Amino acid sequence: MKKQRIDYGSLKSKIGNVEVTTGAVLESTGSTSKTKTGAWRSLRPLVDDKKCIGCGRCWTYCPEGCVHKKAEKVFQVDYDYCKGCGICANECPVKAITMVMEEK
Repeated sequence: MKKQRIDYGSLKSKIGNVEVTTGAVLESTGSTSKTKTGAWRSLRPLVDDKKCIGCGRCWTYCPEGCVHKKAEKVFQVDYDYCKGCGICANECPVKAITMVMEEK
């Protein structure tokens, strides 16, 4: 399959004296799956294993895919990639996940 080239020059326009690129065009082929992003979070999810019922909602709703299924009804957070958004804690039906201040 031939790689499609984008003419970024054709996407530029001027607003006043400022040149801007139209749209949300990524000029890089980078990937956040290769970049550890957890170093800058201020909150992290803390799972209470005694409360967890293994429903998998944290796994389902994590927008970064950093909650991994380890076994049947067993899930683990990959803190190297977790950004601390708190969606997992919000979606947990038994409140087994709390967001705590990150300790550096």
